Amino acid sequence: MDPVAVVADSKYNYMLILIIYYIQLNNLTAVSEFLLLGFQISQGIRMFLFSLFLVIYCGTICGNLLIIVLVSTSKNLHTPMYFFISQLSVSDMLVITVIVPNLLRILLNNGGTISFIACISQMYFFCASEAFECFLLTVMSYDRYVAIRDPLHYSSIMTSGHCVILSIAIWLLAFSLISSYNIKIANMIFCGPNIIDHFFCDLVPLLELSCSDTFTIHLTIYLLAVPSFIIPTTIIIVSYTYIVRAVLRIQSNISRQKAFSTCSSHLIVVSIFYSTLFGVYIFPTKGQSLIISKILSLLYTVFTPLINPIIYSLRNKDIKKAVQENLRRPNLQY
Repeated sequence: MDPVAVVADSKYNYMLILIIYYIQLNNLTAVSEFLLLGFQISQGIRMFLFSLFLVIYCGTICGNLLIIVLVSTSKNLHTPMYFFISQLSVSDMLVITVIVPNLLRILLNNGGTISFIACISQMYFFCASEAFECFLLTVMSYDRYVAIRDPLHYSSIMTSGHCVILSIAIWLLAFSLISSYNIKIANMIFCGPNIIDHFFCDLVPLLELSCSDTFTIHLTIYLLAVPSFIIPTTIIIVSYTYIVRAVLRIQSNISRQKAFSTCSSHLIVVSIFYSTLFGVYIFPTKGQSLIISKILSLLYTVFTPLINPIIYSLRNKDIKKAVQENLRRPNLQY
């Protein structure tokens, strides 16, 4: 006999009836996993993308590991700027490792399931690493500002101890800020459907599937955008405004070009990072097709971690010199 029918005989148990219905409804419709569709294209194109992303993933890991090893072993790279570049490499490796292995599985199977816990974890580590990169680029812009505006006191301001403290602080800040709303999302109710037309668990498509009221989550995200996005962006703009003014006051053209060259790589990385984020999250085109959204997402999840080490290695004489010295070292020992 239906337990609800039994309880209904008593006029004093209407609340219990509602509770039983609620429990039965959630037991029938609660989502324990999501289906990521990925790219619904022909098998030939999927195999091409699989090979391409596999090469990019391996190249990204090797390139960023190379920078980390060079900064750790080469004495001429033991400076604040290169220490922060190595931290950027760690962040890039985390981003692409969180996204690409599962993306490769989805391409092979033309879609794939991901558990609720794995989906929330993927979103957490991805968002936290992106927030860290935002903070790190802000610290790097301040580092360039101090180096150009106050070169005489640069070594006393940006000491190795201060750099380590700054790095630890922004790692902790990024993960703590993201956890504040990630916990709220983990406690939301997802009662179906469970299909995500994306290649990873991104924030926007995940919230669209929730049966809970998302007003609190959106409010939390908007509030967290102030310390994690608006303030860092403002600091970067102000820093480069002062940097440009300071460089333009330099009389010598050679010194002016040298000063600009120390900031060019960082400025390129900042431009790529913020342009992709603005395109996807800040100013998305109304009625933007899903395929365009996926392509833009690929830019900052797959291609940007590959481009960053290339920019810093190809445009940096110190890193090229460190590579040459490490290549010659075994020959000298022999």
